[in-house]
Amino acid sequence: MRAVGVLGLGALLAWLPPVPADTFSALRSVRQARGVEGRLLRRLRAYLREESARLRRLGRFYEKVRALHQDPGASVDNPLLAFSLIKRLSSDWPRLVHSDEAAENTRALHDGFEEVQQELPGAEDLEGAARALMRLQDVYGLSVKGMANGVFQPAGTGRPPLYSPGLRVALSADDCFHVGKVAYDTGDYYHSIAWLEEAVSRFRLSYGSWNPEEERGSLEDALDHLAFSYFMAGNISHALTLSREFLHYDPSNQRVTRNVAKYKKLLASGGDRMGSPLRRPNATRLQSRDAYEELCQSLGAQPATEQPPRLGCSYETNGSPYLLLQPAKKETLRLQPYIALYHDFISDAEAETIKGLAGPWLQRSVVASGEKQQKAEYRISKSAWLKDTADPVVRALELRMAAVTGLDLRPPYAEYLQVVNYGLGGHYEPHFDHATSRKSPLYRMKSGNRIATVMIYLSAVEAGGSTAFIYANFSVPVVKNAALFWWNLRRNGDGDGDTLHAGCPVLAGDKWVANKWIHEHGQEFRRPCSRDPRD
Repeated sequence: MRAVGVLGLGALLAWLPPVPADTFSALRSVRQARGVEGRLLRRLRAYLREESARLRRLGRFYEKVRALHQDPGASVDNPLLAFSLIKRLSSDWPRLVHSDEAAENTRALHDGFEEVQQELPGAEDLEGAARALMRLQDVYGLSVKGMANGVFQPAGTGRPPLYSPGLRVALSADDCFHVGKVAYDTGDYYHSIAWLEEAVSRFRLSYGSWNPEEERGSLEDALDHLAFSYFMAGNISHALTLSREFLHYDPSNQRVTRNVAKYKKLLASGGDRMGSPLRRPNATRLQSRDAYEELCQSLGAQPATEQPPRLGCSYETNGSPYLLLQPAKKETLRLQPYIALYHDFISDAEAETIKGLAGPWLQRSVVASGEKQQKAEYRISKSAWLKDTADPVVRALELRMAAVTGLDLRPPYAEYLQVVNYGLGGHYEPHFDHATSRKSPLYRMKSGNRIATVMIYLSAVEAGGSTAFIYANFSVPVVKNAALFWWNLRRNGDGDGDTLHAGCPVLAGDKWVANKWIHEHGQEFRRPCSRDPRD
């Protein structure tokens, strides 16, 4: 019965085929979406080719008939020209006007779109992608104008960019408008003002020139939303200025006209709070937000502190015959909480195998909420669970983890291997791996709390994605093929509060990790209690 309990945390659901959803929450899904767009691009190319050929034929017909009308010698007195005229009007023109060729070309394009429609990102994905940009803006202190210009540079500093892409891509005015609109729709005027200001600036530069990318979000729309954002933030005078600019383009708009009168009345009564700074919303009520973001911004660089003598690197066999020929490359990072990094823990080929096995089964990651599990804004990723019977590589990895930790990983003493792929701005805000409430789903497994964690980095990233330990005040950058190990519980069975940790947002790159959570039961003689009940 215990083995069934271990499955219950999510692995049972992992064998159900996933449905296309939450594209933004895993970069693998984003890459798949790019493949879908490639198929649409090929359809559009075929459509353009057929339409171009059709228009060339129309052009030749037009030039031929126009030449006849402009040639003084082309008189209908000539019976051949008269016949050609009658033939064109009775046959050629009706065939041209009533031709289904254009409709057939459009239908082919429409059919191609319908073939992939189920695979396309939806409104939730677009909102999630916009929130990802705001998250990167906040956590890494990025300038909105810089982001819109394709530069990932901290705002108001002389620091170099945190990430320099090979291809610098700027956002359009409509792109910025949409990000601001997502914030606006949730009453987040801190973000809506920054992004709508950038949208207005870009719309002003291109006003009057038609651009299909920008037809959904016009200058008037951006001004309207920005004015109301400033009004809600208490800056009535600027809301009035923007509303007047709106009426310059749309003087008959009665709603905005009424807003102008309202703003004037408020200003006359002294209702402006333009000097009050806007506070960034803390949607998840994260108490340690400042410390978390500071650690993420360090990108894994550690504060200059004196290194305790017991920290360092070593080759470890841990008394295991499994490691005699190839000892583990251990780097002790911290003693309290105890955290170690095992370098070259997994090979490139093994990592690719693990990712390949998990890929088709990835589903949106969930978090414990009381006795239930649900999606959450503070964890953006997709995950899948792998049994050790899934592939010899998984089994070999299980044996290696058991050897370096000295713990019993057999069911029901450990959960299946969880493979995680982070999404656009993918992150996991500060949390504990162990259960902090007896109502947690973890206790349904009948094998105790999570005593330890092994987290394997299956990929490298270009920027961001560090693992930050908040109360311990240090972070670990992503080290490809390395495994991070720490104890979640003290020897007395209590949770170690110093293990509060977070997955910083991925600024650039494709972050994959594999988690192995080991439980208390079965470890009684492998990690016995201390004589000191406080330990």
